[in-house]
Amino acid sequence: MADFDIKKLLQSVVTHGASDLHLISRSEPQIRLDGALKPVNLPKLTGDDIEEMCYSLITEKQKQQFEEYDELDFALLLPGIGRFRANYYRTLGDTAAAFRIIPIDVPSLDDLGAPGVYKKLIKREKGLILVTGPTGSGKSTTLAAMLNEINLHEQKHIITVEDPVEFIHQNKKCVFSHRGVGEDTSSFAKALKYAMRQDPDIILIGEMRDKETIEAALTAAETGHLVFGTLHTSSAPGTINRIIDVFTGDEQPQIRAMISSSLIAVIAQALLPKLGGGRVAASEILITNHAISNLIREDKVHQIYSQMQLGQGDTGMQTQTQALLKFLKDGKISRDIAIQYANRPDEIRKQVMV
Repeated sequence: MADFDIKKLLQSVVTHGASDLHLISRSEPQIRLDGALKPVNLPKLTGDDIEEMCYSLITEKQKQQFEEYDELDFALLLPGIGRFRANYYRTLGDTAAAFRIIPIDVPSLDDLGAPGVYKKLIKREKGLILVTGPTGSGKSTTLAAMLNEINLHEQKHIITVEDPVEFIHQNKKCVFSHRGVGEDTSSFAKALKYAMRQDPDIILIGEMRDKETIEAALTAAETGHLVFGTLHTSSAPGTINRIIDVFTGDEQPQIRAMISSSLIAVIAQALLPKLGGGRVAASEILITNHAISNLIREDKVHQIYSQMQLGQGDTGMQTQTQALLKFLKDGKISRDIAIQYANRPDEIRKQVMV
């Protein structure tokens, strides 16, 4: 067996400024740098190599859990190296693992170069703000930066429910209760049910996976709490449809009414490779106003996109196409990348026809 040191591998992720480490049998270790996978200059791994490395990082209880369910999600703090979100799984009978680095220092909205409208959105007292996008699109980082902004300026009790807990906030002006699913609570839905008795001002839901969690989030937003949540959707109008579709036909009118009154904004983001290295976040921003509320209530979500294209100077809304065209104009991304990542590639092609 080759002699691999998992801590050295995780240190190399930090040193290279990579986002992820993948350990899969019959392949050398791979790191994700600026969105692309690159092999580390080491021998190919066997399932036994990976199992030995992975088991050195977990408790007996976690080991039993993995052996029973063949899946394990947890957060890992390695002093002097960093904090990681880890997932162990099986592939063709072998143990495999994916590690995602979680910065110990929580970024600010300014660090991320986030649109100015984000600072206005988080000043709201109640309602639902959703940050959506595929895995690895920076949703957790954007949400952490929003909570950090609140932490710097307001005195609030913030409860986060995540699987696992990612960013750990130091209490500045706010007090944080971080709850990990599987460690501190048995499920998102249960944590939300009891959150109401814990006197929160703000609730962050790591993932709105099921009907019960979505319903609890909407109720919390309606009853005077500011709720942040994430979904794996790629466009703002698509996010609203995804939530409604979780419910049966006869439940949908009531859910549409709840969304129309409690939704503040949907930010659908994608991380794109930047010219010259690094990545840049393209955000589609939907902010609920009277017209959009009516469209949601009246089951006309398909008309929201054209509404987002109107009056953007006043609202702070933008479509993904507009975000991509601005990056193109500023020389941040290539034309090919803009088309590849676009939800509506024809709109980009039409604008950049030479």
